[in-house]
Amino acid sequence: MGSCSSRAARIPDVDCIQRETGFSQASLLRLYHRFRALDKNEKGYLSRVDLQEIGALAVNPLGDRIIDSFFPDGSLQLDFPGFVRVLAHFRPVDVEDLRNRDPQEPEPLNSRMNKLRFAFQLYDLDRDGKISRHEMLQVLRLMVGVQVTEEQLESIADRTVQEADEDGDGAVSFLEFAKSLEKMNIEQKMSIRILK
Repeated sequence: MGSCSSRAARIPDVDCIQRETGFSQASLLRLYHRFRALDKNEKGYLSRVDLQEIGALAVNPLGDRIIDSFFPDGSLQLDFPGFVRVLAHFRPVDVEDLRNRDPQEPEPLNSRMNKLRFAFQLYDLDRDGKISRHEMLQVLRLMVGVQVTEEQLESIADRTVQEADEDGDGAVSFLEFAKSLEKMNIEQKMSIRILK
């Protein structure tokens, strides 16, 4: 068997992807194998249908919204670099990486702010940079299904938007969203340990 680095060399642009995402070569190799396993027809890219085959996404109430995040700007095809860029948001934050980070480099994809941006776009259905009461209500419906009455859902949506909406425009901007979650350990909650 060859070394991990020689096998990882078969991944196109592996060094660039590693720098951009922070994934180790071993993690990239595992993700590349997963990507290829999802690409059953060996097209070299994934479609929405390919991602819908992932059991955890199929049963997740926000599964379609998460799948949408892999296809920004209405794209129909997902290449390997795009696949790992999205997954990098869920890479645990490494304190050592933060200490050694060059301030001239772009913020890591798994930083607190980028994790918050990712979460925000799951709610901002029309991508206008704000979460309206209607959008909050739609996401809440997906998350709780029929376990809560429509009246209760509307009350939760109203209260959530009202509490976060500091400028009184009836919607939640990204900055208001981030501020409302400032006490939440988003770095922990939006991390998947296997993605190191």
